Amino acid sequence: AHIHAATQRFLALIAEFDLRRGWEPDGQRSCAHWLSFRTGIDLGACREKVRTARALDVLPETRAAMARGELSFSAVRALSRVATAENEEDLLALATGCTITQLEHMVRGWKRFSRMEETDIERDRHEKRSLSIFPDDDGMYVVKGLLSAEVGALLMRALEAAGDALYQENPTGAEASDAKRRRDAAHRRADGLALLAERALAAGFGGGAAAAAAGTDDTTPISGTGAERYQVVLHVDADTLRADGEPGRSHLEDGTRVSAETSRRRSCDSGKVIMTHAKDGSILNVGRKTRTIPPALRRALDFRDRGCRFPGCGLRFADAHHVRHWADGGETSLANCLLVCRHHHRLLHEGGWQITWWGEGRPAFFDPRGGTHFDGRWKAPVLPAQPVESMIEANSGSAVLTGATGGARWKHEADIPDDIYFGALEAFG
Repeated sequence: AHIHAATQRFLALIAEFDLRRGWEPDGQRSCAHWLSFRTGIDLGACREKVRTARALDVLPETRAAMARGELSFSAVRALSRVATAENEEDLLALATGCTITQLEHMVRGWKRFSRMEETDIERDRHEKRSLSIFPDDDGMYVVKGLLSAEVGALLMRALEAAGDALYQENPTGAEASDAKRRRDAAHRRADGLALLAERALAAGFGGGAAAAAAGTDDTTPISGTGAERYQVVLHVDADTLRADGEPGRSHLEDGTRVSAETSRRRSCDSGKVIMTHAKDGSILNVGRKTRTIPPALRRALDFRDRGCRFPGCGLRFADAHHVRHWADGGETSLANCLLVCRHHHRLLHEGGWQITWWGEGRPAFFDPRGGTHFDGRWKAPVLPAQPVESMIEANSGSAVLTGATGGARWKHEADIPDDIYFGALEAFG
């Protein structure tokens, strides 16, 4: 019971810390990532703790029952998946009267039987399908569309898969009612869409209609010059890429302006063609297309770094970043490059973070406030000499210990063998 009560206090601290976004100054992608890095708890378990902590904000009766030591974290985690302010009282009565296994079955059944039946009639959906993408006045792209049910579901699945691959997020962990969680889910979908587009262009597309017209079933992906036509091209002046240079030209094919730091970030790991222009803007010379990060170096980075090198991250989908940008004279070498995920790559450019090497192969990151972040075991605070007794004392005002405080309330003592039942009573004292 004391452990349950202490866990409730722990969840309350997590909820407040997440609400204040205390994890953001450390450069972490979410509260769960920060919690995993600082405590050594598995990332998946941390996501569940954060999700449950958020849910308890609107479940006061469940929160109070856990503070009294009556509900375990496992029980509250299950309840928080379906409980609302309207049904909390009924669910809590069921939860305090059954085992955690029975509660899990009940929750799964509750979710299944409370699902609303689909009543909309499919009508004119195929004719209504549309999709438009256009730049706005702020340099962002606006995506608007109306998709049929099957295409929309396919796109959602693809975005979920891409978002999971990027952030290793549990899709159900984003289910929430407050604006902040909806915004986080929107960010994840936007980043997932970028990954989908990159993977599609990298893999190419099958023969499709052209192959059918030719009477073949060739599904070989398009490659070579065919795929080259669909690449995104960013035009950047050399001075724009230098850290001490005055930002000049930096725009996409349609003229949309791209910031200097975004151009520096994208040029860290991309294909590049150096062009020489005359004063009147005419092209004098076009160089050969090369990779900023050669394939051999990329393989070496993958082998050495095994993912993003930011402390506590390790995401496999990562960009190669120059510690000293190649436009500033930095070498494109293993000693001057490392892998960082999209989120932390953006921090190192648009976010104002800095990076340097502390010895061979050990990166140190500096946030805009001057704080230092490096990979290593975080030192936990010193515990009291008697930590268990201190915890019991801290919870003595809320947890009331009896033989049934933290267990199921159903009376099935007659089903328990006498030697186990009386032995348990004697052990309890």
